[in-house]
Order: sequence, then structure tokens, then C-alpha cells
Amino acid sequence: MISTRGRYALRVMVDLAELDEGNYISLKTIAERQNISLKYLERILPSLKKAGLIEGVQGKNGGYRLCKKPEKYTVGEILRTTENDLAPVACLTVGAKKCPRKSKCRTIKMWEEYQMLTNDFFDNITLASLCKKQ
Repeated sequence: MISTRGRYALRVMVDLAELDEGNYISLKTIAERQNISLKYLERILPSLKKAGLIEGVQGKNGGYRLCKKPEKYTVGEILRTTENDLAPVACLTVGAKKCPRKSKCRTIKMWEEYQMLTNDFFDNITLASLCKKQ
């Protein structure tokens, strides 16, 4: 399941992509347009910035903007940035200890395939495609 953090990160990225003119957009403006609390956004955006998905400038004309064109971002990379990974079960998460039951586990193959499908699905959706009017 995708958390609120992941869903809000996608909304922020879509918001920045829709106004992609190279200008910095204030956090307050994003918060108001997306109806997300400023405090919550202050917790999400640093991870997007650290991952190199957005860049930010402080000051009077500061704010955030995308680092690359919207078609160069995938939903998968955005979600993995905020969710750490998209593993359906704990034993498949990044950095998980090797499960002692793996060799006897009747369901591990199913979970691995599900994880692969999930990653493939989200990696084939670009930020630009989310910006297109339905």
C-alpha cells in the first residue's frame, strides 16, 4: 500500500510539472494548490531534494522546481524515493535480512513476481503522462 507520503509526493511533483517553466514555486503556493499542510510538505520535500528530483532555493523568490523535464521522471522512482521501496512483504524490502524460511517458502515466488509487476507498472508511467488532462 502506498502511504500518504508517497501520494502527496506525487501530487507535488505533478504540481511542479504542470507549471514547469523553470521558475521556483514557493512551498506555500504548492501547499495551497494541493490542499496539503505546509508542515507535512516540509517533511516530504527534503527527500525529493536529496534524491535529486527537485531543487530548492530559499529567500524571497525561492521555492522548488523540477531538476529535469517531466517526461524524464517515472512514478516508480518518485514512490521509491518516498516509500523506500515497493516491496509487498518485509522479507523483500531493501536491506532485509535473509529469511531463513526462503528455501522452503511456498509464497516467495508469488511475492517476487508481484513486486516485479508493481515496479514495472509504476516505472512505465511518467510524470508527464500524469499531467495530461483526462
